[in-house]
Amino acid sequence: MTIEFESPKPIVQTQFVLKTVAEEMMRSKSRYFDEHEHEIPWDYIEFMHTAMKSMGVGSLAPKEKSNGGNGGEPKEKRPPIAYQSLAAQIEMLSWGDVGFYLITPGGGLGAAAVQAAGTSEQKAKFLARFTEDKPTFAAMCMTEAGAGSDTSAIRARAVLDEKTNEWVINGEKIFVTAGDKAFTEYEKFGGGFIVVWASIDPSAGRAGMRAFVVESGTKGVTVSKLEHKLGIRASDTATISLVDARVPYDHILGSPTVEKTTTGFKGAMATFDATRPLVAASGLGVARAALEFLKEKLDENGVEIRYGLPRQKLSNIEREFIDMEIMLKSAWLMVIKAVWMADNKKPNALESSMSKVRAGDVGTKITQKAVEILGPLGYSREFLLEKWFRDAKITDIYEGTGQINRLVVARQILGYSGSELR
Repeated sequence: MTIEFESPKPIVQTQFVLKTVAEEMMRSKSRYFDEHEHEIPWDYIEFMHTAMKSMGVGSLAPKEKSNGGNGGEPKEKRPPIAYQSLAAQIEMLSWGDVGFYLITPGGGLGAAAVQAAGTSEQKAKFLARFTEDKPTFAAMCMTEAGAGSDTSAIRARAVLDEKTNEWVINGEKIFVTAGDKAFTEYEKFGGGFIVVWASIDPSAGRAGMRAFVVESGTKGVTVSKLEHKLGIRASDTATISLVDARVPYDHILGSPTVEKTTTGFKGAMATFDATRPLVAASGLGVARAALEFLKEKLDENGVEIRYGLPRQKLSNIEREFIDMEIMLKSAWLMVIKAVWMADNKKPNALESSMSKVRAGDVGTKITQKAVEILGPLGYSREFLLEKWFRDAKITDIYEGTGQINRLVVARQILGYSGSELR
């Protein structure tokens, strides 16, 4: 199998539709919801829910259809493009507004955890709700005050109550993306869920870590805080407290038996291997928006980018702009490779983290350099460029910081374990 760099027709068609959404429903409201952080853009959410249902867009693992055959000829199976399609969709929506993208109805990181660590029955049960009548959200609850990048330090605890056959969970999770929309029972939303990572045996270390699906409205669970943030302000970021929260026995993802392996922790990492390239795609969407805006303003002021000339004959702005284009395109190629590997069920821990590191760097550098080149125009709130500069930084932070992902890359290349290289 080889990587195809030309986007398949279904992806191109979807991008065309999403570009209209990005321009008409996202950018037109970007400034308002950046300044009114915790208001909910109901029109966008309801429109996207209806549109995604009609187009079959947004499912974490859409079914691949084969081409129709003629007569008795065998049908030709199309190459798998589920993650490639998601990356393209996310890049385009983030080009519109990354905060809005993060509140697009669907499973998000919570559904990704179910997909990575759940049984076939759990996938059928929990992922089916994203096709229901009301917009539905899911969120991942992993980070704690004492366990940020080091997820093995999680202190949330889940204990089995053998009398009721329920798990009792205690702990507090912070910086939960879309946590409020996934858990709070808004009248206009369907029944969502959060995926809470907790230990069933703290003495077993990483081997004792498991994920639990906690449905919206569960008693003992509260959204105790909403963060005020630098960027992605249209998206809620919540603190969620769990006090004697009871969930059914079969809501644990993976085996409830603790063995001398890190199976539970590997479930968490498998989730990130699938989603880190998608986060990278999101960051590159923001970077592309900034680069295109910069080109537009340079054209308006008569600054031409003269491609094909030796670097010593180019102006400094021309060299910097071309370098920014190279950074963006090279980072996108890394995303394409990582999602291609995910689609073809190839281990992609190295490529996933590499794409995330590169996109985090590229997004920050391109948006910052665009602000610098445009000076007052870049710094002014008259345009969205300063907002994109603020939005871009999150790519380097969530779902594994740039530093942590560099460690993952080094371990993969050098063959060290987590305990050997920290």
